[in-house]
Amino acid sequence: MKTLQENKAMGRSGLLGVAFALLCAPAAWAQTQIRAINSSQQAGVDVVRIELSEPLPAVPTGFTVQTPPRIAIDLPGVVNGIGRNLVDINQGNLRSANVAQAGDRSRVVLNLRQASNYSAKLEGNALVLVLNAAVAAVQAPGEPVHFAQSLNAAPQPLRDIDFRRGADGAGRVIVNLPSNQVGVDIQQQGQGLVVEFLRSSLPENLRRKVDVTDFGTPVQLITTTQSGDRVRMIVEPKGNWEHSAYQSDNQFVLEVRPQKVDPNKLTQGPGYAGDKLSLNFQNIEVRALLQVIADFTNFNVVTSDTVTGSVTLRLKDVPWDQALDIIMQAKGLGLKKSGNVLWIAPKDELATKEKLDLEAKAAIAQLEPVRTQSFQLNYVKAEEIAKGLTGQSIGTGGNSASGGSNSGGGSSGGAGTGTRILSPRGSVISEARTNQLFVSDIPSKLEEIQAMIAKIDIPVRQVLIEARIVEANDRFGRALGVKLGGYDARGQSGGVPGYNVGGSNYLTLGSNYNLVGWQTRQTATDPGYNNTNFVNLPANTSSDSFAGAVAQTVAVSLFSATANRFLNLELSALESDGKGKVVSSPRVITADQVKALIEQGEELPYQVATASGATSIAFRKANLKLEVTPQITPEGSVILNVDVNKDSRGTLTPQGYAINTKHVQTQVLVENGGTVVIGGIYTQDEGETINKVPLLGDVPFVGNLFKNKTRTTSKTELLIFLTPKVVSERAAVR
Repeated sequence: MKTLQENKAMGRSGLLGVAFALLCAPAAWAQTQIRAINSSQQAGVDVVRIELSEPLPAVPTGFTVQTPPRIAIDLPGVVNGIGRNLVDINQGNLRSANVAQAGDRSRVVLNLRQASNYSAKLEGNALVLVLNAAVAAVQAPGEPVHFAQSLNAAPQPLRDIDFRRGADGAGRVIVNLPSNQVGVDIQQQGQGLVVEFLRSSLPENLRRKVDVTDFGTPVQLITTTQSGDRVRMIVEPKGNWEHSAYQSDNQFVLEVRPQKVDPNKLTQGPGYAGDKLSLNFQNIEVRALLQVIADFTNFNVVTSDTVTGSVTLRLKDVPWDQALDIIMQAKGLGLKKSGNVLWIAPKDELATKEKLDLEAKAAIAQLEPVRTQSFQLNYVKAEEIAKGLTGQSIGTGGNSASGGSNSGGGSSGGAGTGTRILSPRGSVISEARTNQLFVSDIPSKLEEIQAMIAKIDIPVRQVLIEARIVEANDRFGRALGVKLGGYDARGQSGGVPGYNVGGSNYLTLGSNYNLVGWQTRQTATDPGYNNTNFVNLPANTSSDSFAGAVAQTVAVSLFSATANRFLNLELSALESDGKGKVVSSPRVITADQVKALIEQGEELPYQVATASGATSIAFRKANLKLEVTPQITPEGSVILNVDVNKDSRGTLTPQGYAINTKHVQTQVLVENGGTVVIGGIYTQDEGETINKVPLLGDVPFVGNLFKNKTRTTSKTELLIFLTPKVVSERAAVR
């Protein structure tokens, strides 16, 4: 296992790890011994000589590890002949050398102070390793990374360029290469990535600019052009992103993914958290490659005998678990983990073995003896748990559990069916009086049921919901009216009523024929003083803004010296100003996800017709009602399904009282103890009414004697506040 310091170092410099493996690996070499390991410095470069008893037939393979910085060389057919496993060097960039032997294969691991590349060559009986300058911990901006060296002599055309979106939102640029000999350079310039394919050509149909914004990845544009003897690809991402590249055989993949920063991770990446490494292998056996990853990760890898074949792989700064995933996808392999042991085999073989294991477990379950166990339930009903165990829908009809049984042989009639939790041999009995559950089943099922009941049989949290319904109104009204009339009593006093209009013709005025007839003594019926008005437009106070108030009047009469002619004027006026506020505060407490209802009000009677034609009395509610269903979220907030009614008695009609209704129904998310306004109604009514006598009412100044005016303003506002509070188990509700 790696230490914490090693993992932290990987987080800082793992992006620059480089691993090399040379091309050839002979199947069988003669037995050779390591005689000595020496180190020297030549022109500032560290040189390591591994002295052997016999010359090697070819340069062996090896790889580098970035953190901790190491170089590993595999020597097949070579045994350790120096008598110890550790060789202290402490010179230049070298700390020490470890020699590990497994069968007829040895591995020499050089422990470095800083990560470094190397080159290897054979000089007689010695293997000479020349360490290059230490790799910088941080790559300078714009410095190209040589992903793969160019091994082809003539330019080769690229086959295809594709773009895909990964499940984690990453953009993947996929380039099908003509062979695995094409070299690749990767360089970051500004906010873009530049990928150059060395000694290659680009067909005309691939020379284009592709807009991939609609894929929803960090990649926006991909531009591919021919530049001399190389193909230049510019990838333009946006936002915070990170990239990695890998090549499997003839397919090169550049992955640009959103950067997700998790402070608890040493290595950032979507779904992969392993230490980063770089690998470069040409036609290496899959079994040997898996062993390299096993040595890097300290996992024990068991590889099936059916895993064969070889692969060409280039990886640059990718987590080791992603590298393993790429290898398995390329060769159709699967993985099964048990502790620190990884079993790798073809997917079909894994599926077959898993199927055999499941069939064996099923056979054992058919022969395993049945055991009975009782469960004492505290907060849930035993009958409901029994229905769930047998696949019935909880809360539906079924056999009664009061002192009786709910058999596990099948679901009861009338109950909905679901997934049965008990085994085919299992049964359950629920006892309502003591709220116990008796389950007979195999031991493994009893353990599952016990774990399930431990999660279900817990006290339900409660929520106190307080609502405040505030109604405010502001009313203003102003009304002005007039009554104008005339009265001529000269005809009753022996004189001549009216006014001479020529000859023996006279004119008299009255509000109606009865008044004219009485003034001229045609009738003896006195119409009364109030019936003398020929303009009758008093103040109109019927609006709700006046709240039923009566207008006040003032009257003036103009009469002759003999008091037998009158001109009457009556003015009526009223100004009303009213303000009011009503605050209602219902509150209710209920369990999580259980509907609660609280209401207060009155029932008003009204008449309804029956089928026989008679009438009967029915009642309608005018009340304040709060109906709410709370749901406590995992982070402690509360989701409320609310239905609030605020009804009141309205005006009286011949059919009964009208009901003034205010209603809101909604769903809202509120933090624990917070207050939210779930609804508000604001109304403003303004009106002005003028009633007048045509033409006369339009005369300036004098026209006011022939009309009335009414002006009303009404403002109402309704606000509903909700405050949920999660009540702890021991808290007292006040």
